[in-house]
Amino acid sequence: MNIAILFGGSSYEHEISIVSAISLKKVLKKSTLSFIFCDSQREFYLIDANNMKSNYFASGSYKKAKKLILKKGAFCIEGMLGLKEQNLGVVLNLIHGRDGEDGKMASLLEFNNIAYISPRVDASVLSYNKLYTKLYAESLGVKVVPYQLLNNSDSRDITLTYPVIIKPVRLGSSIGVSIVKSAEELDYALDVAFEFDTQVLIEPFINKVLEYNQAGCKTSEFELSIIEEPNKEEFLDFDKKYLDFSRDGKVMDANISDELRTKIQEAFKKVYGTLFEGSIIRCDFFVVEGEVLLNEINPIPGSMGNYLFSDFEGMVGRLVNHLPKESTIQINYQYINSIQSAKGGKA
Repeated sequence: MNIAILFGGSSYEHEISIVSAISLKKVLKKSTLSFIFCDSQREFYLIDANNMKSNYFASGSYKKAKKLILKKGAFCIEGMLGLKEQNLGVVLNLIHGRDGEDGKMASLLEFNNIAYISPRVDASVLSYNKLYTKLYAESLGVKVVPYQLLNNSDSRDITLTYPVIIKPVRLGSSIGVSIVKSAEELDYALDVAFEFDTQVLIEPFINKVLEYNQAGCKTSEFELSIIEEPNKEEFLDFDKKYLDFSRDGKVMDANISDELRTKIQEAFKKVYGTLFEGSIIRCDFFVVEGEVLLNEINPIPGSMGNYLFSDFEGMVGRLVNHLPKESTIQINYQYINSIQSAKGGKA
């Protein structure tokens, strides 16, 4: 199986994407891997597997690698005789945050007829925007945490009872997120969040909430990971959330009832539906008084959540054989010809 891991991007999570790619190199041992680095200027580079080390990118050494140019059907290297196509296989989009999760890369790959593992454009848009995620989930009958939307030009009066959690609407990870315990802390937290976005979500902060993560994809059937119960912290900031996500060891399946397991899995399947076909996603759920609430959709999880699966590489191979294909639209210009005929051939 030929897999091209695409990573980097112009994103606050650029460095996390590099760590994800290095981690997957250790996991996809049976596959023939290529590595496509998208730098902060959105230039593509073909990286030798031996150079997949963090300081190779931090030092700027990657600029000595061969540049790639994307054209219809292939990434190419420019040589003296023109463009030479590189047979890199199916692209696995591992760019976290902007560029990778907001639909830009999906659009670029789709437009150029490149087979890829990642949410498609509409799925990317819905999952990157936390407000759209909530509206989407509610339309499916999946419950969400109550929320209030605030624009940066709105009054800062909030209707929820403290403590609350402030989140930029269009941003991955925990960047710009704050817990606000009193009205005196609100302005500062909003100022921080509005540095990253023009809209924020305000949600009640649920202390000691039960939290579970479910990852998976759909091949010929749904393939679901174990259910992870994250380590409990009052709040997982950016560092706490990501410093151990590339761990090599497997995590333990959550010790929960069969009834709760079924509820979480069924909620995941509803969210994934047909919209997320072609991708491996993770949904993060809260459980409050027995009710399963969707907290967020992680459309490109750190290291693709490989540590949650017993046969991650096998699943990737099966997914490659079940990627959605855009339908071909036949253009025959019959309407133009009809108009031309009606105008006496002068259209």
